[in-house]
Amino acid sequence: MQEASFIGFVKTILIILLIYFAVKIIFKWFGPQIMRYIFKKVGQRVSRNFQQQQQDFRKQHQQKEEFTIDRDPKKNKKSNKNVGEYIDYEEID
Repeated sequence: MQEASFIGFVKTILIILLIYFAVKIIFKWFGPQIMRYIFKKVGQRVSRNFQQQQQDFRKQHQQKEEFTIDRDPKKNKKSNKNVGEYIDYEEID
């Protein structure tokens, strides 16, 4: 069975800290460019999906227009204005 040495433990901790600070510095310098690139790609994807949906809607709308049936307008229905009696309720304390 091997035992961990104190020097090996310190090396591991230093490597972890070095990687952490390196990543932190890289993102500080290049973070805005990375985020700009990501937002640009997301914007393109959203735009492409929106255009695809518009094309699909137009195709469906054109297909529906081909199969519409003209009907005579329905006669105006008479409204029933006799809806009932108004009752005023009072609160009882």
